[in-house]
Amino acid sequence: MYPLRRNRRLRTSETIRSLVRETILSPKDFLVPLFVVEGKGIKEEIASMPNYYRYSLDLLAHEVKELASLGLSSVLLFVKVPEKLKDNTGKEALNAEGLMQRAIKTVKDAVPDMLVMTDVALDPYSQFGHDGIVSEGSIVNDDTNAVLAEMALSHAKAGADFVAPSDMMDGRIFEIRSLLEDEGFHDTGIMSYSAKYASAFYGPFRDALDSAPVNLQHVPKDKQTYQMDPANRKEAIKETLMDIQEGADIVMVKPGLCYLDIVRDIREAVDVPVAVYQVSGEYAMVKAAAQKGWLDHDAVMLEQLTAIKRAGAHVIASYFAKDVVKLLS
Repeated sequence: MYPLRRNRRLRTSETIRSLVRETILSPKDFLVPLFVVEGKGIKEEIASMPNYYRYSLDLLAHEVKELASLGLSSVLLFVKVPEKLKDNTGKEALNAEGLMQRAIKTVKDAVPDMLVMTDVALDPYSQFGHDGIVSEGSIVNDDTNAVLAEMALSHAKAGADFVAPSDMMDGRIFEIRSLLEDEGFHDTGIMSYSAKYASAFYGPFRDALDSAPVNLQHVPKDKQTYQMDPANRKEAIKETLMDIQEGADIVMVKPGLCYLDIVRDIREAVDVPVAVYQVSGEYAMVKAAAQKGWLDHDAVMLEQLTAIKRAGAHVIASYFAKDVVKLLS
């Protein structure tokens, strides 16, 4: 009771504040998304994601070595597929010598201890920019799952430690887990995008991979028939629990900042690690506002990432990972 209890005593200096701090960020919290392209000597900035790049395989090797030197030990790979290799069935995704498969091997050769997670979805390979096969104006669920399972298997064969299905098809975790088990990949983990919302924050990411849905009459104009309605909360718990029952080892909420209530709900409901993806739009907004001088870049970056961890994230996929680790060090 005041004045015997003065809460400000624990805020009088940075020393005492850091001593009693409840949420602490470290390099081990972060999963680094990396964009990969064909070619050589390529490090091209993504226009809508300032200071973030697409890498050819040779420079990808240099990048992961730098990440390791900073104490970052986990990456999440995405590939930008040439237009000529795209179709409606994701055939190129199953190519043992495809860009993703070679990227996995490149990372493992460069830093053998780097944990490699891979994106499993059809949108980078789809001529229509969707996460599933398009048929008669709809996204076909079960046929898509069969391709996703084969894609995950090809990633496991290439050396991926975890596959990360980001598609939101019903039952895809079961199909992937079953095939991995049948083929003897018992230790290959699954990080499921369990509560992935149909968000407006994904635009810069789609620029990075040229994977936005195309505007054609016979193609769904958006992803609302499979990604979740941002208005729904309880549905996220249902989706996540089903993924765990089907074999997911880590579950994810995406995006981050607007969905911290969902992160907390899921953290309290499950007994597996919870990941959060701080998405491209969240990154781009901070960069743009900081460039205008409207926000303190580093302070806002730290505050957002701390909030995500405070909400319950065990793993944070963030384009800020290098920036924040350099700042923390």
